[in-house]
Amino acid sequence: MDALKSAGRAIIKSPGVPRHTWGTSKHENWTDTKETLLEGMVFNVKYLGMTLVGQPKGEDMASAAIRRIVATARAGAKKFRKVTLTVSPKGIVITDTETTDLIENVSIYISYCTADKTQDKVFAYVSQSQFNETLECHAFLCQKKKIAQAVTLTVAQAFKVALDLWEIAQEEEKLRRPLFSASLSSPSPRSNPTRRRPIKHDSWDVEDGLEDAFSLAESRSEPISDNAALSLPEVSTENLLPVCNNEFK
Repeated sequence: MDALKSAGRAIIKSPGVPRHTWGTSKHENWTDTKETLLEGMVFNVKYLGMTLVGQPKGEDMASAAIRRIVATARAGAKKFRKVTLTVSPKGIVITDTETTDLIENVSIYISYCTADKTQDKVFAYVSQSQFNETLECHAFLCQKKKIAQAVTLTVAQAFKVALDLWEIAQEEEKLRRPLFSASLSSPSPRSNPTRRRPIKHDSWDVEDGLEDAFSLAESRSEPISDNAALSLPEVSTENLLPVCNNEFK
């Protein structure tokens, strides 16, 4: 976690690092990229679809959900929609690749993500609907196996960095509160208390309501590896249905 804290602070101090786009470059080794997560990792993929699920995580849930999504996608006559995923500690921003229109802005309330081990170009995640309390599984087709794995690794790493930055912001807020309370109770004659407000972290707000999301981070002390099976707290790549559509091969 100390390494994540150092990385988070370095990210905050260097907001201008250019983005790296996956899916359009020959240099697509996730472990070699110099990209910072706060700036946003960009992946060009194709959207397969969405289905409702009854639980936030689990291999059986993911397997059944991806089966339904893939079956519907194969039966459809339309081409898969090209979308761009921008992954950061704030979540996943999904835009139309051709029009750049915003499709959805998914916060860090992501309970599960998977890179399909059997059909290895499919990436999926589970999150709560922005309109109600239902859980949705969204699936995407990547150009290559390593891109699907890279998306999964990046989402897992983004969650860990988000948790760490949130904890730092909480500690900073605790330190600021006594000083701020004192300044309100005995304002200086030269100051205007109505214009004073607590200092906000550049990129993180402890009032973002992330307690529920970060309570999922049960295994955050485990190091990131090259294995796509990473934890949010749990990322699965097991026993998912192979697909015969040519675009999946």
